[in-house]
Amino acid sequence: MDNALSWDGNWAWALPLIVLNLVLHVVGLGLINTRMMRALGPLRAHRDFFVVFVLVMGGAALSATVLHSLEAAIWAAAYQALGAVPDGRAAMLYSLNAITAYGHTTLELAPHWQLMGALEALNGLLLFGLTTAFLYGHLQRVWPRDLVLPAHAPTKNAATDSGATPVP
Repeated sequence: MDNALSWDGNWAWALPLIVLNLVLHVVGLGLINTRMMRALGPLRAHRDFFVVFVLVMGGAALSATVLHSLEAAIWAAAYQALGAVPDGRAAMLYSLNAITAYGHTTLELAPHWQLMGALEALNGLLLFGLTTAFLYGHLQRVWPRDLVLPAHAPTKNAATDSGATPVP
């Protein structure tokens, strides 16, 4: 029974951290979205829109990476405050390993806090899923359907002249 009760603290700490990180993530993605739309809106008709789009998507991916790092730092601060790891550096390394589900570190949490690491990995899956959906949504919504990349797009005549059936 003592072992079962030792997991209570893991849940008591992890669930609020999961909710905090999810709320922070949604707010962060909302801010990234606002900046992306401001940057792309007036430039949609620009002849070099593809270059601008790639740069803005790169900036969004970088911003999302910083957001994920901030969320890992929140978990790391909790681990350090609980004494689950020896120092801040170990806490951050463990947290980045757990939140990304990378898991190739030799660090371990103190035995009675180990469930928290698994719950952080669950949190990471949720956060990375939201980020993936966000970036994919922007690719679908913003990517110009009629965009033709210079020097790579065949002309209609080239497609029909070669005997290939043009795609509608």
